[in-house]
Amino acid sequence: MKEIQVLQSAMFRRAYKRLHSNQKADVDDAVAEIVRNPTLGEAKIGDLAGIFVYKFRCSGQLTLLAYEYDDVSRMLKLLGSHENFYRDLKRDK
Repeated sequence: MKEIQVLQSAMFRRAYKRLHSNQKADVDDAVAEIVRNPTLGEAKIGDLAGIFVYKFRCSGQLTLLAYEYDDVSRMLKLLGSHENFYRDLKRDK
């Protein structure tokens, strides 16, 4: 199996940096799941075509992780709660 490269956008990196260590562990687990199976997330349509959103629990709270993927890489776009998530995602696209 070939090596999958995981890339981060500035918005994802900023959100990840603000997390506590236990929350970072939950996000790391979610990223590992996406690397293994990138079709886990829900494919978006319209303005956000090509973006997938994976929903998971982080410290008991529903958290959304937006990403794009191809055969050799996963681009992590945005991490956060549902509040203003899609608005911020459209702004970054």
